[in-house]
Amino acid sequence: MNELFTTPDSIVAYAQVAPEQGVDVTASGLTYGIPEALKDLTVGDRVLVPLGRGNKTVPGFVVQIDQSTSLPASKLKAISEKDPAGIHLPADLIELARWLSGYYCCPIGMVFGTMLPAAVKHGIGATVQTLVYRNPDKDLKTVKLSKLQKAALAELEKCEAVGKPQIEMRQLAELAGAKSISPVKQLITKGVLKSNTQSIIKAPPGSTGNASPAEKSAKLLLNDTQQKAVTQLASKVDDGGFGVHLLHGVTGSGKTEVYLQMIEHVFASRPDSCAIVLVPEIALTPQTVSRFTARFDSVAVMHSALTSAQRHEQWRRIAAGEAKIVIGARSAIFAPLPQVGIIIVDEEHDSSYKQDQLPRYHARDVAVKRGQQLGAQVVLGSATPSLESYFNATVRGSYDLLHLPDRVSGFQLPHVQLVDLIEERKHRRGVHLISRKLEELIGYVKRQGGQTMLLLNRRGYANYVACPDHTCGWMQTCEHCDATMVYHKHPSAMSGGYIRCHHCDTEQLLPPLCPQCGKKITLFGLGTQRVEEEIERKFPELRFARMDSDTMRQRDDYQRILGQFQKGELDLLIGTQMIAKGLDFPNVRLVGVISGDTSLHMPDFRAAERTFQIIAQVAGRAGRSSTPGIVVVQTFSIDDPTIKLASKHDFITFAQRELEMRKQMGLPPHTRMARVVVRDVDHEKSYLLCKKLAMELARCNQQLGNVVRLRGPMPCPIARIADFHRHQIEMVAPDAGTLQKLMTMLRNDRLLISDNRMAVDVDPTVLL
Repeated sequence: MNELFTTPDSIVAYAQVAPEQGVDVTASGLTYGIPEALKDLTVGDRVLVPLGRGNKTVPGFVVQIDQSTSLPASKLKAISEKDPAGIHLPADLIELARWLSGYYCCPIGMVFGTMLPAAVKHGIGATVQTLVYRNPDKDLKTVKLSKLQKAALAELEKCEAVGKPQIEMRQLAELAGAKSISPVKQLITKGVLKSNTQSIIKAPPGSTGNASPAEKSAKLLLNDTQQKAVTQLASKVDDGGFGVHLLHGVTGSGKTEVYLQMIEHVFASRPDSCAIVLVPEIALTPQTVSRFTARFDSVAVMHSALTSAQRHEQWRRIAAGEAKIVIGARSAIFAPLPQVGIIIVDEEHDSSYKQDQLPRYHARDVAVKRGQQLGAQVVLGSATPSLESYFNATVRGSYDLLHLPDRVSGFQLPHVQLVDLIEERKHRRGVHLISRKLEELIGYVKRQGGQTMLLLNRRGYANYVACPDHTCGWMQTCEHCDATMVYHKHPSAMSGGYIRCHHCDTEQLLPPLCPQCGKKITLFGLGTQRVEEEIERKFPELRFARMDSDTMRQRDDYQRILGQFQKGELDLLIGTQMIAKGLDFPNVRLVGVISGDTSLHMPDFRAAERTFQIIAQVAGRAGRSSTPGIVVVQTFSIDDPTIKLASKHDFITFAQRELEMRKQMGLPPHTRMARVVVRDVDHEKSYLLCKKLAMELARCNQQLGNVVRLRGPMPCPIARIADFHRHQIEMVAPDAGTLQKLMTMLRNDRLLISDNRMAVDVDPTVLL
């Protein structure tokens, strides 16, 4: 490494470096000297720099290079070295990082840390390879060579004859019959050969390649509405410039084929352009990927089912310009492609696009911003668009609205039947999670050779463990959180199961008796395990599987179960919302929603929107063939407008109604919101810090004319998680610009800091 502190004469320029360590400074980074040995550094290079009093060597990215600095030489530190792997981010990602840092109130270095996959940062799967080649300036007549050295040169000559002037050192030694690389190294020492090193990724084989020519498929014939959507986008591409298009198509309307033909048109118009396709992680199935690899060459895939070495290999392919299309989950929006011409966000409403850790970005919104910076077309697709996107398309007019109102091939949307659980319970004794109507249809569909999907967006067996005596009132809560614990049945546990907190993951055995009065405890509520038990009891002949985060533990569990269901090896699939996302199984004739009320009454203004989306999405899994589908939604709120409109597949009426309600309440998307959560193990410290922040926010808001509504300090809906007491402040502004001004004022005064005690969430999607 270079000296830590250098003399002014040895510094040739100055760089602003953003350390990935997460120093919350301005987007310009920290100033470092560039020594003579690193004079070729460019913006976007990853470097190693000394940080802090201990001068710990940390990685960071060069965000700016200057020829002068106001820092005195005594305070200037020099860049230690360039990243050995030669990692570099293109200029457009540097600019995108600046925007992300400012908009989401996050240290810019942490943004870079997110842009770069962990496998790339840590060099997983990377090995250094030494290549050798002939030195044309060396006269062999002046060199004495051994028998093995002559053999090595003869083998190198054969490689040169077939157009390969370089060969890996160890491989050349093996071809020459040597037992070690010593003869080849001696040739380098004698100047006969020269060498250079390169980093390569050795990844195990996996499903990351392209389809063979035999598997390539031709584009499908579009129906009228599909063709209209493609034509409308094509005209925007031909006009040039940036545009956002909301593709609102009912489930099964052929959105994927529209995406494929949109990409084809962009590539035809701009041959050097590339495409990014974002898909929710859970919907990133081999079937989804194969639709693209069967149509296009040079497709790279980024998702969690890949090994770390495979992810590293895919990123290197992308960075080297070897991929035309990148398909991936949320973080694929940061793919270092050279010229992005189109970005597609499938299921744009999906909550998984919002990251809950720093930086708390929303991939859909980052896609729009990146498209704007690059002058690319952005397509947001969904059967149930987020109200933010629908508002932008219908009220603000900043997005184009494309409609696909019908399913392809004349297939019909499934008929939805509502089951009133209040009435149901009047006619049945005991606990029955599956209504009589749903039970009857499960049996009928099985006899007809069809498949069934059952949704319950709550894992575990029972979500309440309590004393049955209302005069006692004891309920099992987590000792580390202000939340109830969920019972999970497990045959190996002494008491038949254990209870777990879904917020901090604390686990303990189920207590057999109430600790306060000694009565036998009772299990209340429902979960996917309980549904599984009832199916097993009522339909022992059915082949079924359960899909939730408790059962999908291994990397390939999800794909394995879906593969079995696709092949017809399973009759029924039970799961949480992961089974509602973008899956296409033509033989699914029945979908049952065990509880349509699960998210409806949550203390969150988006509760109705989420409820509509999940019911409509899971209902869309049925009837995706010529055989009509049936959907049964069980609910205690049969007259609720959200439930009724979801049962009619009427998104437009729901959206208009919900947008009007939010307008009256001054809530997003008519306004913009940010939330700050302050936490501390000491309740008083948490409250006082939040109170201080609230006072400073009020002061800055007054300078802006009090246009931002402030709520707080107040306890969070879940006031304690993992022993941390939590208080919050909500900010609601008339527009994003005003909200950013307010937060920037506090950030510049170092009062609004994203760290372990304070979390800043801009455009929050969850308010718990």
